[in-house]
Amino acid sequence: MKNNDMQGEELRQRIKEVMVEELMLEMEPAEIGDTTPIFGGDGLGLDSVDALQLVVALEKYFGLKIGNAGEAKGILESVETIAQEIEKSA
Repeated sequence: MKNNDMQGEELRQRIKEVMVEELMLEMEPAEIGDTTPIFGGDGLGLDSVDALQLVVALEKYFGLKIGNAGEAKGILESVETIAQEIEKSA
């Protein structure tokens, strides 16, 4: 089931839940800030394998198709940037 009709806070919460479930993060969704960087040492510290899994999960749960690595880099910065992209494509 796609969650295309979600937006705002509900959408951001669902993205965090999907990230925790799909990437098996050892944290609660509430611990992830909307603007916390997804990659790099100062954020969640995810790697390229996590990025691939996240892209697949975003398409599966939200119908968000990410075309290429350059596009992905901008979209996968934070929960906020992912949510904005989903809202744009809704």
